[in-house]
Amino acid sequence: MKGARIPMEDKIHIVLVDDHSLVRQGVRSFLETQSDLRIVGEAASGEEAEHLVANLVPDVVLMDLSMPGIGGIEAIRRIKKLSPNSQIVVLTSFQEDDYIFPALRAGALSYVLKNVQSGDLADIIRKARGGEAFLHPRVAARVVQELREERKDIPNVFNNLTDRELEVLRLIAQGNANAAIAQSLVISEQTVKGHVSNILGKLQLADRTQAAVFAWEQGVVQRKRGDV
Repeated sequence: MKGARIPMEDKIHIVLVDDHSLVRQGVRSFLETQSDLRIVGEAASGEEAEHLVANLVPDVVLMDLSMPGIGGIEAIRRIKKLSPNSQIVVLTSFQEDDYIFPALRAGALSYVLKNVQSGDLADIIRKARGGEAFLHPRVAARVVQELREERKDIPNVFNNLTDRELEVLRLIAQGNANAAIAQSLVISEQTVKGHVSNILGKLQLADRTQAAVFAWEQGVVQRKRGDV
């Protein structure tokens, strides 16, 4: 994103959390080449991350999972309580269930493996600021499989959604943030938030990431309401 200078207040503020200094250095060296991204703090443990977030309130926290002390998953849980608007992007080498599901349940928005391309990571961070989730394909496959196993005995799961809620769910599954959904449906963001809350409650899902994955797994994005 080159061109005109971006005012400091418009940049995406990031806290980078990883116990390996070489990893932090490598990630920082690339992200600092992006004019709209700014590393405002670094931490080598969950405790340090918790302290930094409490003081800096960043837009995005780039979080490793395997660290000394409380570790990444507990740090995610604490950070989301301290700063609910700070979006957490997990950046890890682990793709086992023991890491994926606890991290997402703790409040992580996105789950990225460390073999991600630098440019893709920058885009994932930009989307995270707007509440758009990303799951590595292998991780998404595991989440889909888990949802299928958990919900295979639930028939006509979308029947309780209103037409408008189903529209909102389709837009969530397509990666739209609340602002984009509001613009598309010509309604307020507050109304969108109400629909999202209703959708999560009716489908018994924890967050919009789970809702998006579940919608794709069920084919709701492609199907019309009468086919669901």
